[in-house]
Amino acid sequence: MLLQIHEPGETPLPHEADGSFAIGIDLGTTNSVAAIARDGKPEALRDEAGQALVPSVVSYLDGDLVEVGESARRHLADRPDTVVSSIKRLMGRGVADVKKLAGVLPFEVDAGDSNAGDGQVGESRGGMVRLKINGRRLTPVEISADVLREMKARAERALGREVGRAVITVPAYFDDPARVATKDAARLAGLEVLRLVNEPTAAALAYGLDKGAEGLYAVYDLGGGTFDISLLRLEKGVFQVLATGGDSALGGDDIDHAVAERFLAERAAQLKDARKPTASEVKLALQAARRTKEELTNMTAGEWTLDLGGKPTRHRLDVATLEGLMAPFVARTVHLVRNVLDDAGVTPAAIKGVVLVGGSTRIPMVRREVARLFGREPLADINPDEVVALGAALQAEALTSGSDTLLLDVTPLSLGIETMGGIVEKVIERNTPIPVAKAQEFTTYQDGQNGMVIHVVQGERETVDLCRSLARFELLGIPPMTAGAARVRVTFTVDADGLLTVSARESTTRVEQRVEVKPSYGLGEDEMADMLRASMENARDDMERRLLIEARVEARRVLLALDAAIKADQPLLAADELAAIRGQTGRIESLLSGGDRHAINDAVEDLDKVSRPFAQRRMDRAMQAALAGRRVDEVEVGPKN
Repeated sequence: MLLQIHEPGETPLPHEADGSFAIGIDLGTTNSVAAIARDGKPEALRDEAGQALVPSVVSYLDGDLVEVGESARRHLADRPDTVVSSIKRLMGRGVADVKKLAGVLPFEVDAGDSNAGDGQVGESRGGMVRLKINGRRLTPVEISADVLREMKARAERALGREVGRAVITVPAYFDDPARVATKDAARLAGLEVLRLVNEPTAAALAYGLDKGAEGLYAVYDLGGGTFDISLLRLEKGVFQVLATGGDSALGGDDIDHAVAERFLAERAAQLKDARKPTASEVKLALQAARRTKEELTNMTAGEWTLDLGGKPTRHRLDVATLEGLMAPFVARTVHLVRNVLDDAGVTPAAIKGVVLVGGSTRIPMVRREVARLFGREPLADINPDEVVALGAALQAEALTSGSDTLLLDVTPLSLGIETMGGIVEKVIERNTPIPVAKAQEFTTYQDGQNGMVIHVVQGERETVDLCRSLARFELLGIPPMTAGAARVRVTFTVDADGLLTVSARESTTRVEQRVEVKPSYGLGEDEMADMLRASMENARDDMERRLLIEARVEARRVLLALDAAIKADQPLLAADELAAIRGQTGRIESLLSGGDRHAINDAVEDLDKVSRPFAQRRMDRAMQAALAGRRVDEVEVGPKN
């Protein structure tokens, strides 16, 4: 039975007319936490043992029995085939994404699944992934729904009332498909999502930075498996996320592995055993390493036993040695922080406060390095494991009481569309505050073109093949015009939850098409980080490639237009002029297969010079035709008064 925190006489908790309460939920990779807020005071919901953390582990036993949390984790020892954990890593991912990872993740992927989802987006990657667990085929959405269902039940037992709504936190790196998947999981669990809030923003809320705080704040989030850094600007109660960064393969687990490797190497030397440790022995070594790391937080040195196969060995470790093992990982976080500060154009001295999130920030060395980097002690008054859920609870209370704090999160990656030649034209740049709506006009490429395919992509690279496809739809009914005459306005709208809608409208006919981007697969945090890293490492090469493609596209456009003009008005050309033009067009065509954009551009300029007399004659003839039979005083040559 869970402890009651609502007593008679206390201020009522936020609720709808139907009596359902709103809570905050931190749906974590390793653990999840639920919290409630009353009068601006948040509190994590705890069990009888005082524990707020619920392991994000689900066990699907025989029949319809489902267990979540600590009881599910215990089945790892006796029924590992029934247990699934860390499912958050698969939210919004497709079959092909997970097949690449199937060998290193504790999941059995249903390789035969080819569900293509909504048909707009999922075809290239095979639709939503399904896992085989004790005879069942389950999606990450369904598994996450079971975790959320347990969080809902925990809250209802604690409060003694129905809970029907929630604010749920997501990583700042979560892309649109992962956010959609999170909302779908909540809906399956019987929860209405009031808002998805980025985890760093929720942590800032928990520290009350929305009340009277002004200036720049950093949120340093180092968990077991991931690191995130976010920079927030607070002004008159408005949160704006200026920049985000991180590494989805950097966290406390790396420290555990370093300690475990040291212990196993010492053990091999002590026992003179050169054989490779088994997977079970590695798991036990990691458990010992984690315990060592945690205990050295409050002591300077100690000795620990590693008992494998009935052959115990003793291993001594002190804080200085542990910090030597940790140093490369902590240094990587510092480097990532500096990158984010550079993105925002600010210095560490400009930061007024640093919020710590994640269990790994309890380590003294981590706190010391953060303080050294920013020149001030970080804010660490709130349990870093609970701070995100507490902030979500405060946002839930604000949304249900009408005192909503304005949260301006940002888009984690740029959004745009494909143009001719496979080039990406970015409509909404990375780190743009949301909600946001931006529009841009595009036109047709060929004469008489009556349709346009709108291909929506996400990423930082300059060409479509190096970005990620989000959606594709077609705008039909464009009036036949000469190339470049039509005007199609494409509008991107990202709402407060980070969900995207794209519309395209032709200005003459007003015909319009729109699509809500609800993909059946998405990017994981590691792929998101990889995309950002690749965009920086390949920026120069990408731009050169883009400029080459643009030169080729423009050259082909010129050739098409000139060919159409010659077919229409060849009698205006002398034989030697036609031969000169044909020679120059042949030169351009031979250059198009090469990689010298400067040569292509020069050849196009030369073609323009050769064909300019022809173009002038065509213009003169068109003017004569337009003026035929009209008096001089009928021709308007200037603006009217």
